[in-house]
Amino acid sequence: MSDHVVLHVKGRVLVGPEDVRDELWAVDGRITYTRPSGDALTVEGWALPGLVDAHCHVGLDQHGPVDDVTSEKQALTDRDAGTLLIRDAGSPSDTRWIDEREDLPKIIRAGRHIARTRRYIRNYAHEIEPEDLVAYVGREARRGDGWVKLVGDWLDREAGDLGACWPRAEVEAAIAEAHRLGARVTAHCFAEDSLRDLVEAGIDCIEHATGLTEETIPLFAERGVAIVPTLVNIATFPRLAEGGEKKFPRWSAHMRRLYERRYDTVRSAYDAGVPVFVGTDAGGSLAHGLVAAEVAELVTAGIPPIEALSATTWGARSWLGRPGLEEGAPADLVVYDGDPRADVRVLAAPRRVIVNGRVIG
Repeated sequence: MSDHVVLHVKGRVLVGPEDVRDELWAVDGRITYTRPSGDALTVEGWALPGLVDAHCHVGLDQHGPVDDVTSEKQALTDRDAGTLLIRDAGSPSDTRWIDEREDLPKIIRAGRHIARTRRYIRNYAHEIEPEDLVAYVGREARRGDGWVKLVGDWLDREAGDLGACWPRAEVEAAIAEAHRLGARVTAHCFAEDSLRDLVEAGIDCIEHATGLTEETIPLFAERGVAIVPTLVNIATFPRLAEGGEKKFPRWSAHMRRLYERRYDTVRSAYDAGVPVFVGTDAGGSLAHGLVAAEVAELVTAGIPPIEALSATTWGARSWLGRPGLEEGAPADLVVYDGDPRADVRVLAAPRRVIVNGRVIG
């Protein structure tokens, strides 16, 4: 990591989709558009705010919590892909030590997942019953960074298919408690059944959202409820369905249907005005560093490239309440060889990654 105190970024600085400037400087880790005195290290290219992965899990793998060495590797992989702001959508590990590191992405934590007993991946979540939901939401709201993560639906073994996890009254009370404590609430939802109750109860975001329909999409748009589609994760549904075919054929068929209509679902939500943001679901069974692939998936789904780009840059940072390339903001940015507005595939090959004003690598 470079130790230069003053950094000069020149070329095309994409402060916003239409706000393009010729240069900026990083002085003591902060952005300025006023030329400082003295020498500076110069980096040239197309600059964007550090990318956002709004559904990522640092400190977690397919078996549960991981040690700090593994968490560090996960964070470094995301960083090197250009992801400099992560909304950690549920982790049982304590990753607060990352906040002390000047060379790692900044993390907004949602605490630990809150799931129904035996209705989620083992070792991931607090597994509780509905009468304890409000208390656990309050606990995770206090532990997190302004977000709480529920598991809204999962396989119901008795029914043999996806099913909603929480009664409406308990969800309403839990979301109200989170909001009282200043936290927003999001929920894992694959299927259709839980969505109306969650949205009408005041939820702020839905992860995956593969179960959206023409009945529920207008409700999301009306309430301003965001979705994080995680299409690189939805791509695994056929393999999951094949693995569960013998034991849970209804579930397998359902998962295939959700997969087959995934692009139509996301495009219909976007067309209706539902806010859509980039998230990879890295850290479970999925690798880290897939942010560029997820942006490309949104474009494949029919979202205009500039909007897919905003979903991991300007728009995503605004939604999460974090600055972009503003005067005085932390100098977290990524520099590319070409214009990512013209071709989002540019995101897969960062020329330089800059964290807190220092060039990485």
